[in-house]
Amino acid sequence: MEIKNLAVFCGSSTGTDSIYMQSAEKLGEELANRNRTLIYGGAQVGCMGALADTSLYYGGNVVGVIPQKLKDVEIAHEQLTELHIVETMHERKAKMAELADGFVALPGGAGTLEEWFEVFTWSQLGYHAKPCGLLNVNGFFNPLITLIDHTIEQGFMNKSYREMILIASDPTELLQKMDSYSPSYISKWA
Repeated sequence: MEIKNLAVFCGSSTGTDSIYMQSAEKLGEELANRNRTLIYGGAQVGCMGALADTSLYYGGNVVGVIPQKLKDVEIAHEQLTELHIVETMHERKAKMAELADGFVALPGGAGTLEEWFEVFTWSQLGYHAKPCGLLNVNGFFNPLITLIDHTIEQGFMNKSYREMILIASDPTELLQKMDSYSPSYISKWA
């Protein structure tokens, strides 16, 4: 299944290492070159801005979704293919999920993690069958992966859910994994 519309969650900050911005730019370029639409949080700053700007530079379609309250704080990107201004974070996440065929998290803060975990949880519960990936730039998500493995070891998560998480350090490899993803639903209470 080819992922045509990819929702990407990432930081509105740049991070402490230039590799984070470079990886956002590389993913933006890769999406444009593959004629994939980027769905993201609508900001023009940080990794979010680098991702959108690069995709636009290479001729990609970029759809932003930003709450009114964050429009000025995160400095909404005014050059996008489409910009949806919504009222709440709940509406933002729902709109991104509705538009997307798959989800990726790049390095980011609590918001990035919360957004990605919500769609991953929805996948576990069978609300969608869309792939959920982590672009593990510079080993950023290694502690999170260790925590997820710990939740499995401690009996709070089915080990089959771990296989639903697609992980790569390179955008091209991650997109290939997403395109070849085959969903499987395992009942949480089976």
